[in-house]
Amino acid sequence: MSHASDKAARKGLPMHWKIAIGFATGIAAGLVVHRFVGSDAAWVQHFVEYGTQPFATIFLRLIFMLVIPLLFSALVVGIGEMGDVRALGRIGWRTLAYTTLLSTIAVLLGLALVNWLKPGVGVDSATAMTLLDQGAERARAIVSDSGTQPSGLDMLISIVPDNVVKAAAENTILAVMFFALMLGIGLVLTRSAAVDTLKRAIEGLFEVSMTLIGLVIRLAPLAVFCLMFNLVSAFGWDLLVRLGAYVLVVLLALALHQFVVYSLAIRLIARRSPLAFFRGVQEAMLMAFSTASSNATLPTALRVADDRLRLPRPVSRFVLTVGATANQNGTALFEGVTVLFLAQYFGVDLTLAQQFTVMFVCILGGIGTAGVPSGSLPVIALICAMVGVPPEGIGLVLGVNHFLDMCRTVVNVTGDLGIATMVAGRDAAPAPDGQARG
Repeated sequence: MSHASDKAARKGLPMHWKIAIGFATGIAAGLVVHRFVGSDAAWVQHFVEYGTQPFATIFLRLIFMLVIPLLFSALVVGIGEMGDVRALGRIGWRTLAYTTLLSTIAVLLGLALVNWLKPGVGVDSATAMTLLDQGAERARAIVSDSGTQPSGLDMLISIVPDNVVKAAAENTILAVMFFALMLGIGLVLTRSAAVDTLKRAIEGLFEVSMTLIGLVIRLAPLAVFCLMFNLVSAFGWDLLVRLGAYVLVVLLALALHQFVVYSLAIRLIARRSPLAFFRGVQEAMLMAFSTASSNATLPTALRVADDRLRLPRPVSRFVLTVGATANQNGTALFEGVTVLFLAQYFGVDLTLAQQFTVMFVCILGGIGTAGVPSGSLPVIALICAMVGVPPEGIGLVLGVNHFLDMCRTVVNVTGDLGIATMVAGRDAAPAPDGQARG
């Protein structure tokens, strides 16, 4: 983003406020139409068919256009940043193991709560799926193709692509992410000038993709208005009730992971006092909540690791720097909850194999999601497409996304500091107040 555009952005409203305005305006207009006119009125159908739906579809297509290069480059960079694994040895592999373990627990916790509490259940499936009859050709194609997706052993085999270019062209995201994972490992294990050049090129692709995503997100306020008008004009108040239930389930899942799972991990693995740990990291938690960005919180997290947790610098520098991109527990949890909520809302019955696919992609997405505000939205849209959930459904969550982004970033940053503490173990010095250990 140029200096001029940064200056212009500072003069206007923050983007999340613009999205909130579009969200609220879309809801208000949709409620008026639903209550006094009806979504089957001729002029409403024409307005949706030739106005709001095409714009929303273009917005979603722009996201889909960029999601493959963004996820591919982010995942390769996230794995490639573990270039010191061979030098740090035990630190690198323990970091990878704890990251995978906590991400898996986070996603399983989120999926279990959604399946138990069912925040999206209750909408008449025929009514919900009328969204697919409002010009959403891409969503219809996704749903019609969902029955042909591989399952069981075939799904496992299909993860390994025989032609990665074909996999990318066919939007087979698991195969593309597997190739990115292998390429990232190759970058870690290979040392040469040519490899350094390749790594810089992929980092450049990531930066360009992030810039383009930033430009597309500028369309989000109007796109959110269009998406919410389409949905609320058809579903009315029921949509708002379901949305509130969804927010509560996300917050419950994040809170359980933050205060229960992390506390157990700190006590059982790091042999430290969870209360002392949370007292030590509260400054980083506040910064994470304020910025909604793991990357922006990194300097504060590094200072907290040094001054409050007294972690060895080689450990904190490695774990926190990698974790800002490659350890997004809260984001992985949020993605899983959101996909299953949208599936419930639109009456798409996901099989156990499809939920396993969601879990696997969310875990990888926790590595391949950019540590910036709203970095998970392209991943959610793509997972929805994979399992036959209308991608238009992301319009439901865009309006509340910034608040949930702030909350899940707290979980992400706390997880980074928690993993650094677990990796350091008893190598860490006592905290200044003498309460760092249990």
